[in-house]
Amino acid sequence: MTDKVLDFVKKRKESVEEKRRAFERILFDNLLGVYTVLDNAGSIYPVKLVDISREGCLFQIPWNVRGDQKLKKDTEVSLRIYFTKQSYIPIIVKVKYGKEHLDTNGQMHMQYGASFDKGIKSFVAIQNFIDFLYSFAEYSTFDSGDQKIFFL
Repeated sequence: MTDKVLDFVKKRKESVEEKRRAFERILFDNLLGVYTVLDNAGSIYPVKLVDISREGCLFQIPWNVRGDQKLKKDTEVSLRIYFTKQSYIPIIVKVKYGKEHLDTNGQMHMQYGASFDKGIKSFVAIQNFIDFLYSFAEYSTFDSGDQKIFFL
């Protein structure tokens, strides 16, 4: 009997995780802009945020296998997460790994898994944002077209 309860809990966690990732896709593709400084000259490049969790994030950049240099493990990268055209939250991440990724459209990218520098002051805002993503996934429901609205 205990195994069935544990399986239910596991299935619920998987469902919440699936909802969180689907919601992230919408946000990352339609709302958030992410840019980073990737070289010593201070140039800013767009990057795509692929996934985010309480510990870190996965981001990708377009990749030219012949000419681009892979970021080394433990390289610190400054990311700007834009919520409007002019305002962003700065965060610092440390690269943990990099892997080549072929997108569904045939474009090659380098994906980097990175951990957050939780010591910078602006991390509080990102932490609250991540907590919102997890809460949204857990408590949101799908609109099935019913017309009844519930107020709590």
